[in-house]
Amino acid sequence: MNIGIELPTTFPNATAPFIREWGRLADAGPFSSLGIIDRLAYPNFDPLIILAAVATETRRIRLMTGILVAPLHNAGILAKQAASLDALSNGRLSLGLGVGGREVDFRAAPASFSDRGRRFEQQLELMTRIWSGQPVDDEIGLIGPTPVQPGGPEVLIGAGSPSAMARVGRWGNGYIAAGLGPSQQVNEQFRQAEKYWQSAGRRGKPRLVVGAYYALGPGVAECAKAYILDTYGFLGPIAAQQIASFVATTPEALQTRIQEFADIGTDELLLAPCLPELDQVHRLAEIVGNASYKERSY
Repeated sequence: MNIGIELPTTFPNATAPFIREWGRLADAGPFSSLGIIDRLAYPNFDPLIILAAVATETRRIRLMTGILVAPLHNAGILAKQAASLDALSNGRLSLGLGVGGREVDFRAAPASFSDRGRRFEQQLELMTRIWSGQPVDDEIGLIGPTPVQPGGPEVLIGAGSPSAMARVGRWGNGYIAAGLGPSQQVNEQFRQAEKYWQSAGRRGKPRLVVGAYYALGPGVAECAKAYILDTYGFLGPIAAQQIASFVATTPEALQTRIQEFADIGTDELLLAPCLPELDQVHRLAEIVGNASYKERSY
């Protein structure tokens, strides 16, 4: 199982130099990917712009949106941005894509919230066409640049409902889950994703990715809890408290969490920090460096 780390872009005091340094440290460490989440109505950086900046600071580590809320974006522009980032990073981009669940982000765009699933399907179809080098239509022609990865960046579908998960088989290279609860819950989602993959007649198996939270060091438990309650407060206090209870805040708890995800066939675990301190990269690297995992070849 590969283990990646998320960028701390959701923290108000995370400056651009700090994020670039975080990326350099991660690239020098044992991590497989640098992840980033997407919010609009929030004081965070734009994910694709930050990944473009980090791409110039790194050499080997993959760059992953986990996830990008696609229906907030124009499909043609998003396809061009993703192809440009894939070319800029020499084929290191993985696009985790989903429909999003925060209506406030859609009001801020503005973009329609109620039909976001249908529009997401249309976006996937158009972007796949653009990345494969086909003209949009007889009049518009091609949209470039050509991605380094044949057929475009790796696409990981983020979804919860069965109807949404079916997109894994139709459009994705894999599935990305939010590991906000027990690993058994993620296991069920993984098996569903594999079912839809097989039903679509796809060969092999989908790549299975999950994101989870961590915080390491003295006195981090309360800071982690406060961060999670603020981030997921829109789900209600009970749900936010439950998510906070699954944040690993000791090396032992994190090692257990890593093993649980490895046991259900996870290909890559993306760990997100709950506080923006560079020591979180170092502390996680010590654990990941000692973990039993083999770096995947892409």
